[in-house]
Amino acid sequence: MAKHRSDAEQQVAELLLNAKDSLRLSVAFLTRMDGTTQHLEVVESSVPFLFKEGATQNQATSLCQAINDGKLPAVIPDLRKFPEAMKLPAAKLPHIRSYVSVPVVLSDGTMYGTFCAAGLTTDKELSKRDKSLMQVLASAASVIIEPGIRERVRRTEIESRLLPVIADGGPRIVLQPIVDLATGLRIGAEALSRFPAEWGKAPDVCFGEAHSVGLGDRLELLALLGAAEQLAEVTGYVAMNVSPATLLTAECTRLLAAMPLDRVLLELSEHDQVADYAALAAVLEPLRAAGMRLAIDDVGAGFSSLRHIVVTSPDVIKIDRTIVDGVSHDSVLETLVSSLVFFGHGCKATVVAEGVETAADAAKLLELGVDYGQGWYFGRPGDAADMSTVHTAGSLPDQRAATGNVRGLRPPVG
Repeated sequence: MAKHRSDAEQQVAELLLNAKDSLRLSVAFLTRMDGTTQHLEVVESSVPFLFKEGATQNQATSLCQAINDGKLPAVIPDLRKFPEAMKLPAAKLPHIRSYVSVPVVLSDGTMYGTFCAAGLTTDKELSKRDKSLMQVLASAASVIIEPGIRERVRRTEIESRLLPVIADGGPRIVLQPIVDLATGLRIGAEALSRFPAEWGKAPDVCFGEAHSVGLGDRLELLALLGAAEQLAEVTGYVAMNVSPATLLTAECTRLLAAMPLDRVLLELSEHDQVADYAALAAVLEPLRAAGMRLAIDDVGAGFSSLRHIVVTSPDVIKIDRTIVDGVSHDSVLETLVSSLVFFGHGCKATVVAEGVETAADAAKLLELGVDYGQGWYFGRPGDAADMSTVHTAGSLPDQRAATGNVRGLRPPVG
């Protein structure tokens, strides 16, 4: 049974059919050459039992490699006139006697493989003009296949970074304090994921890349597990981030249900699209009934947060740092924050400001009615041991809330 061709492969097949018919040869094919093996990726053949898509051969003993090395010309009307060609396996089986091969070169100059046509009989009419036709068709083929090649390279690069992190238990989890602006006391902390610094990528970028290659749910679940383990280490609530897509998985529901939900604030990002609010509500309802609170993150960074808020009725809205930073000396930001506070309180939600970095901004936010603050002014993300004090004033209560069996939550994530 022939393999299913992608759209790109079908387009290449049409180019090959053009080459085969124009040159009146038995077969035309696109090959990929990886340095050791020649792969027949797309084949148009009058004798398919001899030339099959997916077939491979030793690159070093292929006609294409001999042509690339300059041992043979690109156009060979009669292989029998070239002793070097007659030594190669293709001259014996499938008994090739005429051949045209040109390289397929990508936009960065990388040679991908070859665009070839072959006949089982000699063809004295093959000429340089036929080589020119093949070169034009090969250039068209390179344009067609390059996006897919780049995508495979991208996926491989992402997987090579993320899979070891997943195997090692997920990203490193740090905590950033969330402070009551009126008292200066820490009332909670947000669990944040950290990836290797040498990647030079923000956490949301890493999670986005993971979802783009099918690893997003696994990575998010591991991050949630890491966040859950912090509940035993700190007082107050722990805010945990999850995308709507991952939240809808059965694995995520089971994981959340096993936590002490009265100490969990689940944050949904404003940036993440929700495809099915009814399904989201069905998942959230029993969790919220058991004490879990819901927050909408990054409010003000776009428009989808308003839809999130209206539909989900969150307990907390978190104002995006782009609106908070500089609010003490920017009247436009002050107006925006004031409007969001009025809106949030009107929805009976607690309002948290993210990205608070100065005393002046903290004071202005309190004046505008913001309930809680989070940012470098109160503390940079760090280990649970760093959560015992906050930047402003006051000390934490001595008692610790019930933690539940958090340490036993970590099952293998497949």
